[in-house]
Amino acid sequence: MRRRALIALAAATSLARPALAQDFPSRPVRIIVPLAPGGAVDITARLLAEKLQPLLGQTVIVDNRGGAGGNLGADAVAKAEKDGHTLLLGTATILAANKFLYRRSMTYDPIRDLAPITRVSTGTVLLVVNSRSPWRSFGEMIEAARRDPGKLTMGSSGTGTVSHLTISAVSKAAGVEITHVPYRGGGPAITDLLAGTVDMMFDVMPALMPHVREGRFRALAVGSADRVDYVPGLEDVPGMKELLPQSGIDMQSWYATSAPAGTPSDRIARLHQAIVQVVRTDDYRQKLEPLGFKPVWDDTPDAFAAYLRAQEQVWQRIVEASGASLD
Repeated sequence: MRRRALIALAAATSLARPALAQDFPSRPVRIIVPLAPGGAVDITARLLAEKLQPLLGQTVIVDNRGGAGGNLGADAVAKAEKDGHTLLLGTATILAANKFLYRRSMTYDPIRDLAPITRVSTGTVLLVVNSRSPWRSFGEMIEAARRDPGKLTMGSSGTGTVSHLTISAVSKAAGVEITHVPYRGGGPAITDLLAGTVDMMFDVMPALMPHVREGRFRALAVGSADRVDYVPGLEDVPGMKELLPQSGIDMQSWYATSAPAGTPSDRIARLHQAIVQVVRTDDYRQKLEPLGFKPVWDDTPDAFAAYLRAQEQVWQRIVEASGASLD
């Protein structure tokens, strides 16, 4: 009887294991966006949330936790329960650059404290000037900066952001001095560019393209090596490979999903499968591309982990070359 009881217990246990996996998620899933509402990361998170709900069978909530360049929200995910119900939608700067910008004050390490799932989009930044500006090309703008070192001003969404790091890399490669004017977010910088208070700015495309399409801004360059001919209206805007061919500049602002480190691997696999299924749809691509982003995904969480480790080295070089520090 004892032997039969042990066999029955073992059989029940083996049957219970798949059932437990099928029970995930068992409550609403929360995607923490470590930046303010309304930006490109927030837009992407809400698109993912909408498409993930039927696949996961649970409500998917977007929770904005801005502050400290994205570190507050990322830290909240790193310290969340390790059960797969709390996710981070992070950016290249938050996941790969911040540890070199906040060397003393970072309370988490993206490699150690977050479990990678997959990237979900990639894009670049756009260089724009006010449409009333006399510069009709990147070369004309650089020539003006060369004639009057430090006179031209470039607004950014903040010190250490991708907009700041891009203009720093471009200025160094072109051998010119452009005065950086940091703002508390892209919105105020755009307002001052519209007013003519600053001369130019690099920023992510979703914030700038409406102004380009309505004729308020003129696009002079993209920060990627190649053109972004998938964005209507930017087909003729050159990339860094054409403008600064020896610079090696290829600014890619990718977004990616992560969970707290220690989340069970079967749950990470379930999330990876569902997120990649969304990212590979035509509907997702068609909604992203007009914003200046392309869908991208990693075949496995381990593949994203390897990509992230390589990106850390890339962004370390960019940050150190800029001299930026946020401690």
